[in-house]
Amino acid sequence: MKNRTLGRTGIKVSPLCLGAMMLGAWGNPDHDDAIRIIHRALDAGINFIDTADVYSGGESEVIVGEALAAVDRSRVVLATKVHAPMGDDPNAQGNSRRWIIAECDNSLRRLSVDYIDLYQVHRPDETVDVDETLGALSDLVHAGKIRSFGSSTFPAEQIVEAQWVAERRGRERFMTEQPPYSILVRGIERDVLPVAQSYGMGVIPWSPLAGGWLAGKFGEGKENTSRRAAMVPGRYDLSTPENQRKLAIVTELASVAEEAGVTIIELGLSFVLEHPAVSAAIIGPRTMEQLESQLSAPEVRLDPAVLDRIDEIVAPGTNVNPEDAGWSPSVLANPRLRRRPRR
Repeated sequence: MKNRTLGRTGIKVSPLCLGAMMLGAWGNPDHDDAIRIIHRALDAGINFIDTADVYSGGESEVIVGEALAAVDRSRVVLATKVHAPMGDDPNAQGNSRRWIIAECDNSLRRLSVDYIDLYQVHRPDETVDVDETLGALSDLVHAGKIRSFGSSTFPAEQIVEAQWVAERRGRERFMTEQPPYSILVRGIERDVLPVAQSYGMGVIPWSPLAGGWLAGKFGEGKENTSRRAAMVPGRYDLSTPENQRKLAIVTELASVAEEAGVTIIELGLSFVLEHPAVSAAIIGPRTMEQLESQLSAPEVRLDPAVLDRIDEIVAPGTNVNPEDAGWSPSVLANPRLRRRPRR
């Protein structure tokens, strides 16, 4: 695979990043099989692995660490994340200095490594001043525990705020953003991707196959189910108009892929990789078969006519189902935050 530069970090990464969310209890609990998948990805030219503390309650990090123990760790760009609850302790979550410092050590222990190449804040935390978060992450860089850090699923305005705070307070800055991006989830084209480009941030999209919608299992006459439906049912409930629309779009895209002489998986991944802001697309195979079906995508270049056809099916800058955005500010979910208190 022809490597790309991860934003302005100078780090060279493969265009596909192996996501480890489905390696562990959430997907494939067989450690030996999961390790074989990781090693096959490395043998195929992938040098970028992404996981998170919360994936299977830390088990994913353990599996990745077991796999890296048998290879030259220095040749692997390793990324993980912090933010989500890790147990019932109210302080074992979020973006506070207290938790970030502690959980980085926990991730290093689970991964059995001395440093993390890219440490990412998994979601925004509205209860924490971003300077508190940037200060903790900067200290981890200075301590040599992480090489750089990034954000994940941050809205454009919070990305900008973090960049301004870093400049004004003399902090290290977010060097990457990991947003949801696929043919079905294009909302970030309006603002997040242009903002990331303006700040030289690497972009590492998650769910480029739209959580399995573009993996070949959805469409007319197919089973139309997903293993992830229990985790995020709103993204798969076919009784909703939004997901019915997704199903119709996937059927159209299957025809587009066939006419272009590619699989729908190659179509979905190649579409994401075509955007000039994207450094690498995160794939999340649960099985060896799933991994093998995705490895060819970086060699595919979609004709402009095919990209134009995709734009006709799903308008640029739109999410077919708003629930697929990955994060929503609390002021939208909690009406009390939009109303003056009654006296």
